[in-house]
Amino acid sequence: MTTLTETATTAQRVSVLTSDLIVPLQRGYLGDQSYAVGALARLRRGAGKDFSQMPDLWGLADTGALHDGPTAGGRPLDEAELTRAEDAVHVALTLWALHQQSRSTAMHRAGSRTAPRGLGGAVRQLMPAGEIAEPVRKRFVRVGTAPGLPVVAQRLREIVVMLRGADIPLDYALLAGQLYGWQEPTGREAVRRAWGRSFHSYRAPQKNEADAPAASDHITDPTDKDAS
Repeated sequence: MTTLTETATTAQRVSVLTSDLIVPLQRGYLGDQSYAVGALARLRRGAGKDFSQMPDLWGLADTGALHDGPTAGGRPLDEAELTRAEDAVHVALTLWALHQQSRSTAMHRAGSRTAPRGLGGAVRQLMPAGEIAEPVRKRFVRVGTAPGLPVVAQRLREIVVMLRGADIPLDYALLAGQLYGWQEPTGREAVRRAWGRSFHSYRAPQKNEADAPAASDHITDPTDKDAS
């Protein structure tokens, strides 16, 4: 049986790999590089869908790093663990591609202690300050109560569309690691707690503390280059 330590270690590997895949693509997209624009167009078609049913995406993201090196238990990932890890990366990557579509600033932003970017906090930002928007809250709760990853992906897709409309970024590397843990019987409750904690602990920044996107987060041509 996979231990909590092994789950956490593999989740971290999933997070690192997801960041390594998204960051250069995002930089290329914001720089209007054709390879990145094309890759995002393909990736977002897989948002909310089963990876095994999307052969067009196979090989688009190199997950070979998951096959290298041992887990905390001193062994390579087994077939089931690899499948869960690859699926978590796929879900996060395709949701980010949907989130980034037609946005002029980076929608994947790594969180920090002073600027956390967990799923719960992002959802909280969709609500008016000091209020709980019940329809949004219900969508959030439905993610945590989904019976399996395919349904989680579908329900996250609904939230991501809302985040994109509001220009609210998300830490997709963190999300990918959490999606790996969510698939483990020993990790699902911990992920739900993390999402709930992120929601309840979010505090809107003061005006002078609000994030100002870096110049590199912008594209120079505001034309919608990927309306497909």
